Amino acid sequence: MAAIPVTIAPRTPTTTVAPPAGALVDTHGRIHRDLRISLTDRCSLRCTYCMPEQGNEWLARSSILTLDEIETVARVAAGAGITTFRLTGGEPLLRNDIVEVVRRLSRIEAPSGPVTIAMTTNGIRLPEFLPALIDAGLHRLNISIDTIRRDRFHDLTRRDRLDDVLLGIAAAAASPLRPLKLNAVAMRGVNDDELVDLVEFATAHDAQLRFIEQMPLDAGHTWDRQTMVTRDEILDSLSARWRLDPIPGRGGAPAETWMLDGGPHTVGVIASVTAPFCGNCDRLRLTADGQLRNCLFSTSEFDLIPVLRSSDGNPDAAGIESVLRACVWGKLPGHAINDPSFLQPARGMNAIGG
Repeated sequence: MAAIPVTIAPRTPTTTVAPPAGALVDTHGRIHRDLRISLTDRCSLRCTYCMPEQGNEWLARSSILTLDEIETVARVAAGAGITTFRLTGGEPLLRNDIVEVVRRLSRIEAPSGPVTIAMTTNGIRLPEFLPALIDAGLHRLNISIDTIRRDRFHDLTRRDRLDDVLLGIAAAAASPLRPLKLNAVAMRGVNDDELVDLVEFATAHDAQLRFIEQMPLDAGHTWDRQTMVTRDEILDSLSARWRLDPIPGRGGAPAETWMLDGGPHTVGVIASVTAPFCGNCDRLRLTADGQLRNCLFSTSEFDLIPVLRSSDGNPDAAGIESVLRACVWGKLPGHAINDPSFLQPARGMNAIGG
């Protein structure tokens, strides 16, 4: 079945050359091994850089992929060489069937062996779900926390849930899941005076703090480059406290990492804006409503719904693979954030999936 890209902003030209079989390789030679699966666009927080406090238009319940559909896509993707599934949102722990999602996906094997299951969460429901998630086969965990100051947390998230997040981080720190990573978006005049404190908080919990440059992915399209704290500014702040020794062998990982004073603790920076790593990107994204995206900043999507919900009620595995390969084959060399022609995606981060 031919794959039809669904354009959500100005149309991105699609190739007329058939993608090859075998590994998921794009026209620039990048092999894709990581699929980010968004389970919902809903969240228990309202972070200012992600979505408005009120007036959000949520995806229709009927459009959200079912457990069976997620598993079907994941099995086809694993057969094509995907080795890591990262569950995202919105907030993935708002899915009532989250434990079963992990259980089903953890049983999948790629040609190279069992897949890895990771999750990015705000941590609020982790004490409730973590034991069952680990038992179901969860391997890795990232928790988002931009500040450890109560008033600042409330201002950023528009919710008074810092204690719940801290309990979630404590539960993760007490678990066997490693490496444990904490994600923080660095923002000028908001938390840029807290960078050292956040790293010290992370190391106290045997976790790696990963700072993320603020990106143009807010639903309100209010991103301002001037409020973004850059990679170099982050490193300058941390260098006043620690000696930073770069860790080689980054590969396709989004974060550059450094040893703190020779280790064992480390810190990471994801500099999507000032130091893009598109040349080694190995990631694809599946939105909660069944759209494949080959870049976080893509303005076009590849619709899996027709092949997942065919008239005979049987998902078309060959059709799913065709859409998957077309999506990879149409991937551009980079996101072009620093190009004057760059257009912000129509969807916000919560609807795309982290």
